[in-house]
Amino acid sequence: MHHEVPQPSPERLVEVAGHGAVVGIVPGQPELVALTAASWARATGGTLWFAYVDTARVVDAEHADGSVSHSPIDPDSGDESWKRTHDELHAYLTRVLDGQDVSWELRYLAGRPDRSLTHLARAVDAALYVVGASAAGPGTRLRELVDTSVPMRLARHQHRPVLTVPLSVVDWKARTAWDD
Repeated sequence: MHHEVPQPSPERLVEVAGHGAVVGIVPGQPELVALTAASWARATGGTLWFAYVDTARVVDAEHADGSVSHSPIDPDSGDESWKRTHDELHAYLTRVLDGQDVSWELRYLAGRPDRSLTHLARAVDAALYVVGASAAGPGTRLRELVDTSVPMRLARHQHRPVLTVPLSVVDWKARTAWDD
């Protein structure tokens, strides 16, 4: 049985004005991602839906508001460290967004980041995603080949635009291995 997958089109465009953005965050991420999202929200009047996706947890149920019920991959672990991570991220966002005059919420999600962020975006009718680019460093190129980045997965598998915030850049004037 062939299933027709809806493709990006003008009919599927979510108007930017008044619509929010789903913002992927991770612990230790530079403030630039949150501040870029805040700038976008001030310009459009939309709510920011910050989301951390815990890949060590599985989704038990997806809810209509974009939240999920989740549990540890190992049901015998009784791991409650996710609550500490949630509280730390909430405190971080409260500090970074102080004085930014934007409406925001934090969602703690589970499973595959691209699927979890897509579920949230659909639920809140977000206009786009804001995510940080993978930080450059040893092994970055190999990691991206083996495990495609979240921004790339989002861009390839759903119809909302993805705003990728650069977190580090290369020095284009520096000599590289292929210059020799």
